Amino acid sequence: MAAFSTSLSGTTGKLKSRRNIMKKAWLLVAVLVHCVGLRGTVGSSKECQPQPTCTECLRSPGCAWCKQKVFLMSGEPNERRCATVKALKEKDCKEENVIDPKPHKDPMKDNELRNDPHNVVQLRPQNLHLKLRIGVPQTFEVMFKRAEGYPIDLYYLMDLSYSMKDDLEKIKNLGQEILTTLESVTKSVRIGFGSFVDKEAMPYVSQVKAKLANPCPSRLDTCQPAFSFKNVLPLTSNAAEFKDRVSNQKISGNLDSPEGGFDAMMQAAVCQEYIGWNNDTRILVYTSDDTFHMAGDGRLAGIYQPNDGKCHLNSEGYYEQGTVYDYPSVGHLSKVLSANNIQLIFAVTEKSVPSYQALSKLIPQSVVGVLKDDSSNVVQLISEAYGNLTSTILLEHQHAPPELEISYQSHCSSGVRSQWQKRGECSNVKINQQVNFTVSLNISSCLMKSETFVIKPQGISEELKVTVETLCNCSCEDQEERSPHCNANGTLSCGICSCDEGHLGQRCECEKQLAGDTMLAMEALCRETNTSQLCSGQGNCECGHCVCRGNHRGQFCECDDTSCPRYNNELCAGKGTCKCGMCECHPHYTGQDCQCSSLTDGCKAKSGKICSGHGECKCNKCNCHPDFYGAHCSMIKPNCQKYQACVLCAINGSCSEECDSVKVEKLPDLKTYTCRHPKVHFKIDLDTNSDIKILYTDPPGPTDKTPVIAGSAVSGIVFIGIAVIIVYRLLLEMYYRREYHNFIKEQRNVKWDETPNPLFKGATTTVYNPMHVQE
Repeated sequence: MAAFSTSLSGTTGKLKSRRNIMKKAWLLVAVLVHCVGLRGTVGSSKECQPQPTCTECLRSPGCAWCKQKVFLMSGEPNERRCATVKALKEKDCKEENVIDPKPHKDPMKDNELRNDPHNVVQLRPQNLHLKLRIGVPQTFEVMFKRAEGYPIDLYYLMDLSYSMKDDLEKIKNLGQEILTTLESVTKSVRIGFGSFVDKEAMPYVSQVKAKLANPCPSRLDTCQPAFSFKNVLPLTSNAAEFKDRVSNQKISGNLDSPEGGFDAMMQAAVCQEYIGWNNDTRILVYTSDDTFHMAGDGRLAGIYQPNDGKCHLNSEGYYEQGTVYDYPSVGHLSKVLSANNIQLIFAVTEKSVPSYQALSKLIPQSVVGVLKDDSSNVVQLISEAYGNLTSTILLEHQHAPPELEISYQSHCSSGVRSQWQKRGECSNVKINQQVNFTVSLNISSCLMKSETFVIKPQGISEELKVTVETLCNCSCEDQEERSPHCNANGTLSCGICSCDEGHLGQRCECEKQLAGDTMLAMEALCRETNTSQLCSGQGNCECGHCVCRGNHRGQFCECDDTSCPRYNNELCAGKGTCKCGMCECHPHYTGQDCQCSSLTDGCKAKSGKICSGHGECKCNKCNCHPDFYGAHCSMIKPNCQKYQACVLCAINGSCSEECDSVKVEKLPDLKTYTCRHPKVHFKIDLDTNSDIKILYTDPPGPTDKTPVIAGSAVSGIVFIGIAVIIVYRLLLEMYYRREYHNFIKEQRNVKWDETPNPLFKGATTTVYNPMHVQE
């Protein structure tokens, strides 16, 4: 197809247009087939989809190109040169003629990991150059080892609204303690201090002249005027200077609860020179006792201009443009902090923790700690938060081209590998513990030029620069003009002849006349009718003859020997040959798909009859008559209603047409059959000759069931009575036992009290019998 299309250069515009349409149509079909073939294979290796040129071939995953001169047979399309390496070698393409560029990586800088204070290396490698092929993943290893004693820059950003008054008094004396705590981790520590309140506009800060000068809620206190942000002390290792500068700070105040902390964080991040950030571990400690303003809140004060993310500090360290630019958005702030490798610690009071926890989820390398009301635990909080930040390693990429799919596999502990993820992540990593990451790159389309992106741990200044380029072009190095292989009528390149004007064919062997009528006549030889497509759309017209593609053949490529009907996923059921879309069946097989056998051996029953005489043999299988079933129609359904008339006429001895060839036989013994009539019981069956026979017997006589019914009734009554007596006796026994146990229990609980009754008094009156007075 490619040879045909490339050989048409210089022909008339009309001819070019027609053949270009044919080429585009063919390529469209190829793309559609390619897409269908890829369906459901995401994440798996893709099979090669043949392409007509070397360049297009290399852009198809898994494909290689054969540039060998003598490789294709006459009339074979150039797509046959594009296949897997294995397939090409099986077709006798020599190894030196196979073009299959392999993806590879070149480490441009790969310094070993080390803890040298003057030259710390925590990430390896540092620079890679990769050459990729479309759809072929390439992997490489990245190692990270947190160095012991890595320098730390800590900038303390404090809310100076009035509610933080007691916190300011506490922090004035904590500079040395913070430095001492961090020196247990590293010998090089610097600390700085900045403060913020809110934008100097209504409704954030009162515009009353007296309140602008002293925004304290009580006139007994003295506050400094409100401000957006002030860089009080750039980063320094002098704890005494920290104490001196912070001691001179005064509390301020504002009207609303949320604070302008976003403005302060933005300026602290982008004003590198003012803050004094070095290429160290950068930590920003943000302390506040309330929530924050964000993008859009500035409209309350008539501030509509979005935050520009630039430094606007004056010579005194104040943020001058607080009333010009709106608060930054969360996304903008997150991007700036990440780009400047700043790790964030939110030290906030308990009531504000939920808000800052939600914010922390949106800002990489940030943690939230609960600050006591007077900031007395700030040193411990910073120490714990720093430990949490540094123990989590997040490896991510930045500025990668959109055509590149990047995934990570983490090796955080020995023998444990994570699933493929969008970033590498390891937790609880200790100092001097090495963790490894496998990075996989897969390109989906060719790049116009080499592209560079970075892979770096969050919050760490070190990074890996990765430069990628794609292997999408052929370097066959065999170009030969007026090549003998092309009959000296074209240029040979990558095994394909690009024919000169006036010639065409696989090897430029055909001459074409420039006269339109002659050319049309040549094309007419490749059309079955005047309205047909060239070569039925399934081949190329070369020198007035059709060169068919794939399985098509015939003078006009009108025959497809793979388009016949299939049975059990086999062409012509495997019992015939497909010729031009029609099945030619083998002997003893018929039908459109040759799946019907003309033999009858599969229909013979044991009786020797075909389908037991009760069906028809079609395709060597029995199609049974109604009421018959089984592989050989050797079983009959018990259709009692149909054969009842035959049985009754046999009893009366007056059969005519009712029984036809049915045999009726009476059995002497009384039996019960499925088919029943008041006069007879019978069943329907087949004899050894597969003929229908009916066996019948007289119905059983009536039976006097009165004694049975009476006996059953008496027995039931007796049984029920005995059961009632037994149940009653059991219940009565249980009642007696329960009452007896209750009596014994009560008797044990009785305690006889022998204490005299205080209400009883003995007799005190003496009565004398008058009859015995003298005595």
